[in-house]
Formats: sequence, C-alpha cells, structure tokens
Amino acid sequence: MMHYEGNIIRPPSEARSIILQATVGCSHNRCSFCPTYRGVRFRIKDDATLLADIRYASQAYPRARRLFITDGDALIIPFARLLALLRTINAEIPRLTRIGIYASAKSIRKKSLAELQALKEEKLGIIYYGLESGDDQTLAAINKGTTAGETLELCTKAQKAGMVLSTTVMIGIAGVERSLIHAQRTGELLTAIDPKYVGALVTMVVPGTDLYRQYEEGTFRLPDKRGLLLELREMIAHTHLTKGMFMANHASNYLPIRIHSPKDREAALAMIDEALAGNIPLREEWMRGL
Repeated sequence: MMHYEGNIIRPPSEARSIILQATVGCSHNRCSFCPTYRGVRFRIKDDATLLADIRYASQAYPRARRLFITDGDALIIPFARLLALLRTINAEIPRLTRIGIYASAKSIRKKSLAELQALKEEKLGIIYYGLESGDDQTLAAINKGTTAGETLELCTKAQKAGMVLSTTVMIGIAGVERSLIHAQRTGELLTAIDPKYVGALVTMVVPGTDLYRQYEEGTFRLPDKRGLLLELREMIAHTHLTKGMFMANHASNYLPIRIHSPKDREAALAMIDEALAGNIPLREEWMRGL
C-alpha cells in the first residue's frame, strides 16, 4: 500500500494518474480561503518511504502512464532532491509519459530557469498553479504571498522551461466590492500569461478558515448567484487565450462552462447571458462541492 497521510488533493485531470505524496502539507499554508492543511506541519517525506511507494505503484498500476506529485506545493522540494526523485521515478516506472506537480509563487521563485528545464528533461511536464486573482489588492487580502506582476514573471519562466501551465482562478474571492475589478484584472493577467489550461472555481467559505472568520464578522461578503455569474462573464470577456482552455465546470460552479479558446468564447458569453436572463437553470446547492 502507498503511505498516504491526511488529505490527498489532486487536480481533476490527474484522476487516472499514480498519486505520489512526496510532501505533507503546504509550505505556504496561509491563504485565507484554504482549509486543506490547517494545523499540518509541512515536511518532505524520507527517501526510503518514497522509494517504497514508487516501487509499489510500478507493480500495482501497470497501465498508468502519468504520475502526480502531491501535497500542496511539492515543487518546493529543493532542486537536487527533486531531480533525484524524478530520476528514481523514471528508473522504476519508465513507461510514464508525464509527471505533474503543484506549485506556488515561492516554489517557482526558488528554481532557476535552468533548473526548471532540467526537471522538464525528467518528464516533469505540467505545473498546476493557484493564480486565484490578477488584482493585487485581492491577492494581498487573501495572503497569497505574491503580486500579479510577479505571477506573470514566474509563470512565464515555467512556460519558457517548456512546462505546460494549468492555473486556477477563483470567482467571488474578492467579495462584493471588488468583484468586477478582480474579474477584469484576472482576465487581463490570464491573457498576458496565456496558459494552456484555466480552471475557474467559485469560492466556498469554509468554517475554520480566515475567510470564514471575515464572513462571520461581516468584513467579507460573497456575491450572490447573479453576482457570481456577472463576475465570471467579466473575467471571460477579458480573457483572450491563444489556444488554451477555460473551464468553469468544477463542482463549485453554478453554470458549468468549458471553452476551447478562442472559438467557444462568444458562445460561452451568450450562455451566461441566457442564464442571467433565467433561461438556463443553475446547479442546485446540494449538487455543489469543493
């Protein structure tokens, strides 16, 4: 059996991948909205445990062609150790075609372009990055630890290394007051980065988080359904991807949308307009989730 600890989170696109938990927790672990690793002290697992898991996975999942390294910010593993881990994975499971990993601003910042290129040579082909917002005021409010300008610089570096970039953005995270500002600036940042994939999630206020405390105190107000749809529309209207996909079909979304850019963009805006007019039903609350 694999040595899993705590909550194991993976992107939807890694559903058929081997999941290797190389770290426990998140090295940042200060985002106001995230409950996943609260109270968990971040650490990198020992080499013996990782080797045992890799060897088990090689035998247990003979058809798997992809592997995903978790927890929340596994790219933070120091370069030499991460390079050695990737080489071990490839030696033990040579049939893999791609390895994926979660990243943060801090973890990309700590890797040089040459180091990222070396990791790419070992099949680290996709980075999942929680962008959340392109609005500096919102990024500061949620304790993201970066700015829009730095995000552009870091994401560009990862792409220059040859890695596919999959980003997530959050609908509603700026609250009512900055909803459309956040939407516009996030769309503009996505346009500048031009990632291969964008996933839009609706903010869910979870008990135990700083955001929940702000919600209880009345200092944070989540937009209502109509406000969330208007925010999504504004974001899509300002997002111009060369060939990327913009997906708002996560379980948290009220209106599932999947856009192959640029050809589906106008149709998606028209769909949102129909929903705003009441002509398309929205997902029921009981069907939504994290």
